[in-house]
Amino acid sequence: METSTKITRKWILCTFGSFISCFIFLLYLKHNNEAVHFRTLRHAMFNVTLSLDDSFFHPGNLETSKAATSREDEGDIIQKNSKNKCNIFEGRWVYESKGSSYYEAPQCPFLSEQVSCQKNGRPDFDYENWSWEAHDCVIPRFNGRDMLKRLRGKRVIIVGDSLNRNQWESLACLLYSTIPPSRAHIDFSSSSYKVFKAKDYNVTVEFYWNPFLVQLDSKNAPKILRLETLDLSCLHWQGADIMVFNTGHWWLHRGKFKAWDLFEYKGQLVDELKLESAFEVAMGTWANWIDQNVNLIKTTVFFRSVSPAHQGQTGCYTRTQPITDISHVTHFSEPLMEIVVRTLSKMRVPVRYLNITKLSEHRIDAHPSVYGKKKGQELMKRKLKPPESFADCSHWCLPGLPDTWNRLLYASLVLDHPTHSPGLSHLVS
Repeated sequence: METSTKITRKWILCTFGSFISCFIFLLYLKHNNEAVHFRTLRHAMFNVTLSLDDSFFHPGNLETSKAATSREDEGDIIQKNSKNKCNIFEGRWVYESKGSSYYEAPQCPFLSEQVSCQKNGRPDFDYENWSWEAHDCVIPRFNGRDMLKRLRGKRVIIVGDSLNRNQWESLACLLYSTIPPSRAHIDFSSSSYKVFKAKDYNVTVEFYWNPFLVQLDSKNAPKILRLETLDLSCLHWQGADIMVFNTGHWWLHRGKFKAWDLFEYKGQLVDELKLESAFEVAMGTWANWIDQNVNLIKTTVFFRSVSPAHQGQTGCYTRTQPITDISHVTHFSEPLMEIVVRTLSKMRVPVRYLNITKLSEHRIDAHPSVYGKKKGQELMKRKLKPPESFADCSHWCLPGLPDTWNRLLYASLVLDHPTHSPGLSHLVS
């Protein structure tokens, strides 16, 4: 009888202790939403991955891999550590064994042949399965419907070279694949202007081909790059709600690929002008237009950093895995990148810098390589030798890396207009 009484007392104490623990846990969830909420705990419980090193994961080291956030999730960027300011461009690539792409290429009939790698015979898919994870915060997965809601009635323009066209194709496909095709309008017939429109949301996403941002007169000889005159497409930029710009690659072309013969600077035609000086003048011309024409209340301006190319020796040819060496440092276009940052820091209009260069540098596996087309024929079928000599190591396959650029663009918009926590704008540096 005495033994039975002791057992009963232990069960009462156990039950009471469990009740108190649950009560404390509920209070914690309710009051500690600054750094953690329940979804974050769920991520921690189910994101079971093993690290290759401090910055990267590798599929060979994964026993189980589930996405850090489910595909249906939407919401704010969640701070992991309140002591560290979150930079969404600093982090690591995480391999997701079940895939991380948001769409299938056949869903988007407007994707160019240049980036349709699977259609052009690429046999592997691993490059589609890497997801970007920031060190100090959880970045929401791209949610097309949520982005369309945030952009309702707005106009997005993407201006720049073929890498920004790569980004436009990605964003158009990310949004197009979330709505019925009959409720979308796509015009991609022109090489210099493309547009996607979501009819039910009155959202347009436009692309303007302008590799220098300033005006290039190449119809007559000599070809003149006018450093102090913006391209005529700027007449169409004004009034946009979201602007995304880039320039860089075309400034570095040499030999037969060089687009200009002379610079026009201070009313004079000159050929002896240092490249970095010419680039800084052109960036200043663009910055002055932004400062004078952009409505701070209406418009958000982004500048995307240079997308790295992987040239030299075999380049990206046969590469099917990212560069996982954390000591790998890119010096691609470093002087130009410094000029961009310096220019942005002097502007009246705040410009959000999409600093994708470093995270993209590690994705040597994600280029079209030899899985592109020229004159309508797959490069591999033309049996050109050596194949590495014609590999495209500048552009990116879709689905692929530009989807991550647009995920970070989406995350930046979430930061500007969070749905749950209005005080999160300090999280991105």
